Amino acid sequence: MAMKLGRLVAQEAWRVERKYSRYRDDSVVSQIHRNRGIAIELDAETASLIDFGQQCYLLSGGMFDITSGILRRAWRFDGSDRIPSANEVAELLPLVGFDQLDWTPPRLTLPAGMELDFGGIGKEYAVDRAFELLTSQLSAPFLLNFGGDLRANRPPKSGPWQVGIEQPDKNGQAAMRLELERGALATSGDARRFLLKDGVRYGHILNPFTGWPVTDAPRSVTVAASSCTEAGMLSTMAMLQGNEAQAFLDTQEIRYWILR
Repeated sequence: MAMKLGRLVAQEAWRVERKYSRYRDDSVVSQIHRNRGIAIELDAETASLIDFGQQCYLLSGGMFDITSGILRRAWRFDGSDRIPSANEVAELLPLVGFDQLDWTPPRLTLPAGMELDFGGIGKEYAVDRAFELLTSQLSAPFLLNFGGDLRANRPPKSGPWQVGIEQPDKNGQAAMRLELERGALATSGDARRFLLKDGVRYGHILNPFTGWPVTDAPRSVTVAASSCTEAGMLSTMAMLQGNEAQAFLDTQEIRYWILR
């Protein structure tokens, strides 16, 4: 039974990956990119994700933008000291901006040169999809963990789930331990994707208006919410606020944990 349920969860995770990966020629994202400048009708699931991306864009004042993935052409957050030139970044900025899309659900026209990137919401969405499938098959307590993005249906008899928040730069060491009964946790941070030059650390979360990493952001932000998608959205939005991350989270009336 456990193996069957494990395969069910894995298959759903891979389905989401196959459908929305920007690296696969057969993904919906690649289909959209091949049809730039042409109005195409999207399936209901993809339309709902773009709607969610639009909500994130509006709620964040344009800081959370699913068109900003194109900036990766300039940035390679591999731990090296290779910082792009100002010109390299500036050349990409005209291709960033959700408001440039012609989006009348379910029809989308992607302007020439632009890209969509669901990387900022895809993993959390996969957790929630797998959670829904597992809930339909299993009544026992369970906890899903996709690389630190978690969702639980209820606690086991032994008590709440014990969850560690990793200390940045200390792989595998917990800075604190949380107790989770139900709901979701998601963490955003720069521990694994960054550049380091002349003692300055450049985290991978980029300001879509400047094309450069957000400055003075916490090392990590963990948020508790009812769904993993919501938790991931809020933790990323907080990181995008830089040194205003805590003030932003305080306005959301949620539980959160910040490491600096």
